[in-house]
Amino acid sequence: MQINQRGRGKFKPAPDYNIEDVRKILLQKIEEELASINELDEDQGYNEETLCYDENKCNIVSLFSGAGGLDLGVELAGLDVVIGEEKTNEAFSDKSLYDNVRNQSIFHHVYAIDVFKEALETYRDNFPEHVFIHHQDIRKVKKFPKANLVLGGFPCPGFSEAGPRLVDDPRNFLYVHFIRCLIQSQPEFFIAENVKGMLTLGKGEVFRQIKQDFEAAGYKVYHQLVDARGYGVPQIRERVFLVGVREDIDYKYEFPFPTHGEGLFLKPYVTLREAIGDLEKDPGPYYEGSYSTIYMSRNRKKGWDEQSFTIQASGRQAPLHPSGAPMQKVGKDKWIFPDGEENHRRLSVKEIARIQTFPDWYKFSDGGNPRASKNGRLDKIYKQIGNAVPVQLARAIARPIAEWFYRNQLEGERVLEKCSHY
Repeated sequence: MQINQRGRGKFKPAPDYNIEDVRKILLQKIEEELASINELDEDQGYNEETLCYDENKCNIVSLFSGAGGLDLGVELAGLDVVIGEEKTNEAFSDKSLYDNVRNQSIFHHVYAIDVFKEALETYRDNFPEHVFIHHQDIRKVKKFPKANLVLGGFPCPGFSEAGPRLVDDPRNFLYVHFIRCLIQSQPEFFIAENVKGMLTLGKGEVFRQIKQDFEAAGYKVYHQLVDARGYGVPQIRERVFLVGVREDIDYKYEFPFPTHGEGLFLKPYVTLREAIGDLEKDPGPYYEGSYSTIYMSRNRKKGWDEQSFTIQASGRQAPLHPSGAPMQKVGKDKWIFPDGEENHRRLSVKEIARIQTFPDWYKFSDGGNPRASKNGRLDKIYKQIGNAVPVQLARAIARPIAEWFYRNQLEGERVLEKCSHY
């Protein structure tokens, strides 16, 4: 709940939620978000008629785009259905090869918006020049571009199980603007991603309201909690995906089965050794400094033959590199380095990018501020990578949608409805 106090302390957790009270808070906050829209300027910062659409492809609008992990994975899925997974993988390992084939994807990015300046610089450096990059608070956008697919991992600090679990945290209601975009753009599909804690906040009432609101926009909504390591990501990372199919489309989305695991017919989980073993002697820059009491309150290290802990949006909280002795528990909420702190370090930005399944050629911007400290600049990158959807997970989630668009195209149907602005 929110109290009348400045700073981070103005939010306090309310553990004993009453469902009816939660519902009232949600409806009130949603009304507040929607009421602010009428005061917006008509000036969008872009001219929709100059946006670069491709009428023979699925045009994408990306909300809360960040550094582009979700977008890149979706683009890969669009390549898989056109040139095949093997050729896509071969090209993806080399920037020049990938640039030669990426325009063959069934997906075509048109517009990306975020408030995180350095993340948008990263997006601009890695995506084609035709994409309109909008550095803006989504609450200040009155009208969104048309699209066939809308993507976005709406912000989740208030949902996180690691945080204070705040029902009335204003950041919990940015999803309303995702829904505004759906109502205006009327895409055939949408993909939204969020943290596991969204399912249980407010005894589940928050998630029920969110799903209901997406459905009210005219979509059949499918949701599932997935673990990224089941899709070739060397990381234990549980996330909720909501996939929407416009009500007039006769299609039932089904989440893909995991490809990796311990069962029959599954590939083994990808290990840290496979993902980052070759970087041990030359890892690149990493966040340096002491380890707080909170950091040392639990195990932060996985072994070479395991998968990483969840990559967080913080350099200071980055997991430890597998080298050195395992951490040792010596008391309640107290762990130590038995072989000395000097034999341990946090994972580097290059290593966590690998763990998030970004390719090595992907460039991350640190903002270029010469007055910022090394750790400060690196933390901008850690934040971008930790906030991103793992590329290979996004690829798996998007592939059924890519197949739907490609199948319709092969059958001679126009993938896109003819709109006046195309």
